[in-house]
Amino acid sequence: MKPETAADTPAKKSQEEQENVFRLEGPVVKWTAKTFNMPVTTAANLFDGINFLILVLLVGVPLVRILPKVLRKRSETLSSSVETARKATAEANARLSAIEAQLSGLDTEIAKIRAQVEEESKADEARIKATIEEESARIVAAAEQEITSAAAQATRTLRHFAADLAIEQATAQLNLTPKADRALIAEFAGSLAKGGQD
Repeated sequence: MKPETAADTPAKKSQEEQENVFRLEGPVVKWTAKTFNMPVTTAANLFDGINFLILVLLVGVPLVRILPKVLRKRSETLSSSVETARKATAEANARLSAIEAQLSGLDTEIAKIRAQVEEESKADEARIKATIEEESARIVAAAEQEITSAAAQATRTLRHFAADLAIEQATAQLNLTPKADRALIAEFAGSLAKGGQD
């Protein structure tokens, strides 16, 4: 704030004096003072009071009419907000309780899930072992069947080979001359004829 200088003080005083002169020297104030036979300052004070009363009536009456409605509405809004906040708090507390209950049961649920997973893994392991054993048995059976088939084939092949070998040996040992051949045929024919007579 600037300190008052000598130039500011007379201007301020002159403004106050002008306002005072306007207040005291106005034609309405002079007429009222003269009509009611009172001093000019009293008439000026009377007009100040009337002006104040007019302002109070212009501002105060509408405030008195509107303010209770505004305050009532504000009170209802606050009551409604408080009630809404209470309901929201109650709902939040209920949800919190439900969540806490779920969290308290979470350990037992985790234990159940863990036990179920272990049980399922044991069942899977047993199923896999059974599948492996079945597959092994099937492979062994197939191998045995293949071995049996191969042995039978080898036996047949060996018999054919032995028969062929025996025939070759017999052929090599039998040297049939035409004379011995005719004698064999005659003997065979004779045994047939004999068989026909019996």
